[in-house]
Formats: sequence, structure tokens, C-alpha cells
Amino acid sequence: MTGHLTPAAATEWIRRWDLQQERYAVDREERFTVIADVVEHVTAGRRRPLVADLGCGPGSLAARLAARNPGWEIVAVDTDPLLLELGRRHCGTAVRFADVAIGSPGWIEALELGGPLDAAVSTTALHYLPQPALSEVYERLHSALRPGGVLVNADHFDHEAPRLAALAQHTGRRRADRLGTAAHEDWQSWWTAATAAPELTGLMAERRRRRLDSGGDNGLSLESHTDLLRKAGFAEAGPVWQYGHSYVLVGVA
Repeated sequence: MTGHLTPAAATEWIRRWDLQQERYAVDREERFTVIADVVEHVTAGRRRPLVADLGCGPGSLAARLAARNPGWEIVAVDTDPLLLELGRRHCGTAVRFADVAIGSPGWIEALELGGPLDAAVSTTALHYLPQPALSEVYERLHSALRPGGVLVNADHFDHEAPRLAALAQHTGRRRADRLGTAAHEDWQSWWTAATAAPELTGLMAERRRRRLDSGGDNGLSLESHTDLLRKAGFAEAGPVWQYGHSYVLVGVA
């Protein structure tokens, strides 16, 4: 039997989502705060900043941005029908959710932005794009941003130097051990529970119909991402925050 997805139920599913994500993203909440700090700084004095959250999932980051700055116009972008609907039910009118595949032909136009972006943000989402597609996405975002706007990408990036990469991963694991996030529900358990939930039956069926596949990890290093941003036209690019191999990487248009 298919049940009804209420805002309260969506909020609970997102709460569980956030906990399981903390198993994989070192200091995830601090990442979100740093992203908001960056965007707030570059949009200071602008009347209604326009921000796109790329690969938004259920809108965890978008919801935090909207709560911190209700005057921002936030467009959250993804193709997972279940996660998008959770976000819509949870956020209401504070965030506009767009069912658009990042990197597909005409994807920027499909967002119907109505003007240049002040910021594009993403967290643990763009790594699934292979390098050629990611390069094109960076180029399109550079064109879509106003001069001085930013692309803020928070993700895991390894160093090209193997010993530095190993040390960064080790410090990140130790941080996770101290925070106790390994005890949280994991990715597979969350999806197993969602599959069995009556209120999500229809959305799970649509998800299966779309045959969604994350595509894995492009494995690009921090240095590679920085180089791609510069080649895409960003005037400046580099990390503004790090813990272990978790970074907040910024490109300034």
C-alpha cells in the first residue's frame, strides 16, 4: 500500500539522511557553515542573491542556506525524484527544487535562473562526473556566474603526493572516530529502509524507472580540480577550508 508523504515524515527521513551522511563527510556541518560563510561574504550588499545548489539530494545544504539567509533565492538541482520530493516537502517555498541533470545539454537554461548566479555550491556531488563532463560543467558555471561570483565545491579530494594523501585520509578517519559518526546508520541501511516505507513506494518506483546511477568517483585530485577551474576561466581557485582530505574548494569568477 502506498502511503502519503507528509512534511513531518520528510523531515524525519532527511534527519536520518543527514546522520548517515556524517559517516562519510568529515565535519559535514562545519563544511556547510564554511560554504554559507563564503557565499554570504561574496553576496554582501546584494538585494536578493541567486544561489544554485548542485546535486542537492534532499536539500540538506539548501535548507541550511535558506534558514540562515531567508532573502536568498536558492535553486536546488538534482535528478533523484525521491530525494527531490523529500526536499520539497521539508523546505516548502524557501527553496525551489529543479529536476535537471547536471551536465546534460541545456542544463543551465533548464534551471530558468532569470539572471546570472551569485554563487553555485555543491557538496559531495560533482565527483561522479568524469573529467571531460566536469570540465564542461565548470565552464558553463563560469559563464553563468556574475563577475566576482563563486563556485564552492565541498568534497573529498586527495593530494597527488601519495604520502600526503595517506596522512590526510588518516587524520580524517581519526577525526571521525572521535566524533563517533561510524555508529550512525549507513548508506545502504537508509536506502533499505526507504525502499520498505509505504509513503515512499511511488517515488522508489520512479527512481527505479529512471535507472539512476551515481557513476562512481572520477578520482580527481585537489590539484586537478584547481587546474580545471582555472582552465574553465575562473580568475582564482583554491581551498579555503580543510580537515583530512575533506575540502571546501572555491573558484572565483
